[in-house]
Amino acid sequence: MTKRDPFLFSEMKLTDGLVRDLRRMNPWWEGLPMPLLPVTRRHLVSAIHKRLTTRLAPIIVVRGPRQIGKTIAQRHVLQDLLASGISPDRLFRVQCDELAELSGLPEPIPRLVDWFEGAILRKTLNEAAHEGKPAFLFFDEVQNIEGWAPQLKSLVDASTTQALVTGSSALRIERGRDSLAGRITTIEVGVLSLTEIGIFHAIDVGKPFLPNNGLESLARRDFWQDLVVHGLQQKPGRDETFRSFSERGGYPLVHEKADVPWGQLADQLNENVIRRVIQHDLRVGERGRKRDEHLLQEVFRLACRYAGQSPGMSVLAREAQRALSGNVGPQRIDHYMRFLAETLLLYLIDPLEIRLKKRRGNSKICLADHGLRASWLQEIIPLDPDKLEEQPHLTSLAGHIAESVVGATLSAISGLDIAHLPERGGEPEVDFVLTIGTKRIPLEVKYQRRIDPLRDTEGLRTFVEKKVNNAPFGLLITQTDDAGVDDPRIVALPLSTLMLLR
Repeated sequence: MTKRDPFLFSEMKLTDGLVRDLRRMNPWWEGLPMPLLPVTRRHLVSAIHKRLTTRLAPIIVVRGPRQIGKTIAQRHVLQDLLASGISPDRLFRVQCDELAELSGLPEPIPRLVDWFEGAILRKTLNEAAHEGKPAFLFFDEVQNIEGWAPQLKSLVDASTTQALVTGSSALRIERGRDSLAGRITTIEVGVLSLTEIGIFHAIDVGKPFLPNNGLESLARRDFWQDLVVHGLQQKPGRDETFRSFSERGGYPLVHEKADVPWGQLADQLNENVIRRVIQHDLRVGERGRKRDEHLLQEVFRLACRYAGQSPGMSVLAREAQRALSGNVGPQRIDHYMRFLAETLLLYLIDPLEIRLKKRRGNSKICLADHGLRASWLQEIIPLDPDKLEEQPHLTSLAGHIAESVVGATLSAISGLDIAHLPERGGEPEVDFVLTIGTKRIPLEVKYQRRIDPLRDTEGLRTFVEKKVNNAPFGLLITQTDDAGVDDPRIVALPLSTLMLLR
């Protein structure tokens, strides 16, 4: 096919500065090397490759909080595509939060692609696809582009291509998903899993136990029994890796720099994750109205204090009033808490609804990572059973943090429906309820060495025995492997083994 004049493709000229920025983001066009990348890779990289290979949808969305490795994973994928022999002019990457000029560009995504077709690919996306050499588009932190979803929809509806986009705003990405129905496949990504932390420290704890081909196995009791056996088989490496997680949390930075003292890493987390979100991502609200930065910081502090719990907004409002010496209402606290959840710094687990009954109760607060709590509050609470035994006065607080870790671990599993069941009508609460199809699996966290087989399983047994719940069994999350629960309806496993799911 004869190549046309590139200027026929694009009536719109980009500024020289924007073109230079785009070329700097895509050094392979000039035969130049990419930035140095970490040798250690997240499981996310292989998950992206699988979606690209199966072509389930033209748009792959990777959603997760800041600084958990989305950009690095995207670059690893680009590195692999180049190494596989794909021509550099078929790859186009845009870092959307680093190009101020995009805000003044009408419909920036189609216009950028127009320029790419004319100046780099030298043909349309469709022509490239018909030649068997389709182009790949990469947009990092895409939520920074106003109207990104309809622009991508228009693009993939008119052109054969594959787009990989990442985002750290749950709400903005979710809104985009609504308008991209049928054109999108989503990968949820949290902080490092235990299997990934093992890789960072050269400790073999096996591959993620949960397969990538669906969630149906979570509704089978034998799957969880097999996980228990798997955890015991991996016990030496599992326990060593869990100690690293207990000490530092799950952000890649803290394990890449394992030789750096925690105090310095905590400062980095505060500056590059928490303050970045509060001062940049959430500072300006709807219609340009500025949010109260001091209140945002206080609400995050409260989220850290109440991690793993479900306090009422009126309780949090009273605490905020005392801290800030001002009048702060429950509704405003609720709004700010949900703003923080939009950035995926934390998860809000809603109460369970059964048979469309009106929801009663408060959301449960689960931090994306307990390392954020340790850095923001400057307070380290160990989760490692041996360390905790040396400081038994911290057991209760560690239990709340363990519950938060469970919530975050489960929330990072794409497509899994999670709720919690508050105490209702004299029935005991249940920490988490997993809904898989028509089945519900209750899960209780009892983060202690010794388990009372009756008292500590009351919530699970009550839930399983109620037919309307359609619960074939329950899960009990403990500190150690020897929980000693003989009830055949309950599978007990330590938190460290649960974290081998991912």
